[in-house]
Amino acid sequence: MKITACRLLLLFLLIPFLSKAQTETELNSGWRCIKADELKANGSQVSATDYNVNQWMPATVPGTVLTTLVNNRKMPDPFYGMNNKQIPDIYYKGNAYYTYWFVTNFTHKKPAAGRTVFLNLRGINYTCEIFINGQKLKADDAQGMFLRQSHNITQYLKADGKNRLAILVHPAPVAGKPNGGQGGDGTIARNVGMQYTAGWDWIQPTADRNTGIWDKVTIQETGNVRINAPHVVTLVPGVRLPGAKQDAAIIKTSAELQNNTAKPVSGLLNYTINGQTVSKQVTLSANTTTEIALPALTMNNPKLWWPNGYGEQYLYPSNFEFTEGGKVLSDKQEMQVGIRQIDTKWNEITNSRQIAVNGQKIFIKGGNWIISDAMLRFSDARYDAEVRYHRDMNLNLIRIWGGAMIERPEFYAACDKYGMLVFQDFWMSGDCNGRWIDPAKTDDQWTRRKYPDDHSLFLRSAEDQIKMVRNHASLAIWCGGNEIPPPDDILVPLRDQLLPKLDGTRWFIDYSNSAEMSYNTDGGNGDGPYGIQNINTFWQHKTFPFNSEVGSVGVGDYESLQRFIPAANLKAPKFDGKKESVDSVWDYHKYIGYENSIKPYGEAKDARDFAMKAQLVNYDQYRALMEGFSSHMWEWYTGSIIWKTQNPWTALRGQMYDYYLDANACLYGLRSGSEPVHVAYNPVDGNIIAINNGFKNLNNHMLVVKTYDMAGRDSLLTQVFISIGASSYQKVLSLKSQVDALRKKDGVFLSVQLLDERKQVQSNNFYWLPNMDGEYSGLQYIKKAKLNVFAKQLANGKVEISLTNPKGGPVAFFNRLALINSTTKQRVLPAFTADNYLSVMPGESKKVVIEYPQTVKDRLQLQLYGWNVDEQILDIN
Repeated sequence: MKITACRLLLLFLLIPFLSKAQTETELNSGWRCIKADELKANGSQVSATDYNVNQWMPATVPGTVLTTLVNNRKMPDPFYGMNNKQIPDIYYKGNAYYTYWFVTNFTHKKPAAGRTVFLNLRGINYTCEIFINGQKLKADDAQGMFLRQSHNITQYLKADGKNRLAILVHPAPVAGKPNGGQGGDGTIARNVGMQYTAGWDWIQPTADRNTGIWDKVTIQETGNVRINAPHVVTLVPGVRLPGAKQDAAIIKTSAELQNNTAKPVSGLLNYTINGQTVSKQVTLSANTTTEIALPALTMNNPKLWWPNGYGEQYLYPSNFEFTEGGKVLSDKQEMQVGIRQIDTKWNEITNSRQIAVNGQKIFIKGGNWIISDAMLRFSDARYDAEVRYHRDMNLNLIRIWGGAMIERPEFYAACDKYGMLVFQDFWMSGDCNGRWIDPAKTDDQWTRRKYPDDHSLFLRSAEDQIKMVRNHASLAIWCGGNEIPPPDDILVPLRDQLLPKLDGTRWFIDYSNSAEMSYNTDGGNGDGPYGIQNINTFWQHKTFPFNSEVGSVGVGDYESLQRFIPAANLKAPKFDGKKESVDSVWDYHKYIGYENSIKPYGEAKDARDFAMKAQLVNYDQYRALMEGFSSHMWEWYTGSIIWKTQNPWTALRGQMYDYYLDANACLYGLRSGSEPVHVAYNPVDGNIIAINNGFKNLNNHMLVVKTYDMAGRDSLLTQVFISIGASSYQKVLSLKSQVDALRKKDGVFLSVQLLDERKQVQSNNFYWLPNMDGEYSGLQYIKKAKLNVFAKQLANGKVEISLTNPKGGPVAFFNRLALINSTTKQRVLPAFTADNYLSVMPGESKKVVIEYPQTVKDRLQLQLYGWNVDEQILDIN
């Protein structure tokens, strides 16, 4: 099934912008485009409202040239099969091939005296020429992928309100050769833009290098004075506890006021939050922009913002207003504010940086993020879904990798909502920017070290993007680049001037694996490993104490593979003990090997069988990864960041969910291993480890450990009361001899549970352990389980599943739940399942809730299948 059939269903509940102007309208429809060298007319002509563009191609804006071509079926879907190879690459065709005119009509009358209208462009890649109603706008800074533009277009508007906007978009000057290297031949980094578009080890090249009007275009009307770059800083001194009565917080605010007139303007700047207002009377000189700082505001007993797993993510609605003469509203900016304070210090025990929020140390459990969609097809709904998946994995941080971009305000709004701290890189990478000798690169290290070509543009873009996102509660760390710092003439002003002036409240690290972040006394600092590992490694091998990139495999299930791999290419990879051989399409989509890890479950019969067994490996890998880090917190580690948790295209590595937002078992294994309160089994020494990420001691909790054999017979190994200190872990007892005896021949199931004083389950961890030879021999002959399943609709967008495994049979092992369209039998995506790839013990009942977009009105059914449970498709009552 191709991509268009699976974007099911990203148009659900939208999230608000962090900062929103009251008078702003988005121009996101009615656009048309044409290849520039096919057009004889000039910009003055095509921007005239009577110039006929009806024969031009409908354009997607915001979007890239390639997005428009794919949407118009001029190019095939580059995410399917080997289609991307059919699309002409800009390096070989030349920049003119992807140079396009974009045109749209819009209605906005020339305003009355005292009013001003602006055209705002949040992202054009890479240079542009802008015309309105036959007139060319002055655009001295109209270059670079990230520098926003704002133009006063009041004088160009027509009295009748019927206007035309025309924009000629040119690609970046250096396309970069897509030669298979990290960032191709590296020259893509000569631009101030994204580096991954020339290809990486997790993605094929993007043929147009994402040329286009890729971000929002808006028309904004204000009075004589416009509010720019509002800034809110929250100070929360001391050590706080979630839910407790709070000491006061301090809120400091400022804004840039732009006087658009040729005379001085006096007025009142207000900032309001939680019913409190601070104000300042100002007089602004003619045609100037002036930064105005307001008096500090004290908020008593504030509701604080906490990272995921530690407390509520409370957001206060607030706004800035400027009124001329204290009477006429000139402009208003609304935003959501999370009151919190982020600090860092060096942990002398771990030799790594430690992060605190509101005075409390936070053990970082993070994921690396590239970009939501490789072709920049962003939406509020997709951002919300992706960040929610990270919340559901019990993570508390997302790192934005330096080969992409400063993420959009809508992404940050989702992180504010779900409690995800953000580690934001600037636009550098060790691969392109010269950290290593690389024969795939055109230029030597000394030359690459000076990239990009225009350092002034980099700094101006950085200044602009800092202002764009700095008010978000979730933004926690600024980073100069991925695995390498910027050149000194960028690094020094960025670190010592721009960030202190424009922000000053976050930790800045010069590069992602700097020794200032983390230092292993056995070998400095670094990243990785990135591939499949023996799960014992996570427990017993000490790696970098704040590892910015560590990860593993991530193939989706068979349903996922079918979406982008043609049927003829759905062949299981084969491993001969030395090398894994894969189909050409799998290889093109950057498959990373499972090597010997499938064989213990039995040789894969076909791609479907391989995908099912891969999910067992996925679950085990990521649960063990986070258990290994968490079981050494504050002793070996202050955190880890998984490489990586998402893919912006149809890749076959490093993902907890696929491009179509369909979760695989990585997500649920990581969710288990990352629980805020967790009990785990150390496979190396047999110890039961109790982990408490919270700020309070847990007393009188009951630990219950059982095993189940392949016939479903259970054995109670221990049931004991334990207490766990705040923000700590402890070894409870070793059960190695008992467990080894029980798993000796066929392997065994191991259930580790923690119950609180109300007998409520706080952690429910279920392992399948191999026999003493490392084989899952028992799973290969386990009998079928008869799982009774019932599904009922709880509310719009919410279904409850009841699962019962009758007594006397085996464990109903590793069951996958999915909601499907009753007609097409295709999955509803995204779907947020409280638990999945789950097992039900004999005599046990479980309930699982699945949430999905409320916009879905189709008749749905439940699909369920498991390792030893036959597929069932049931109606929902």
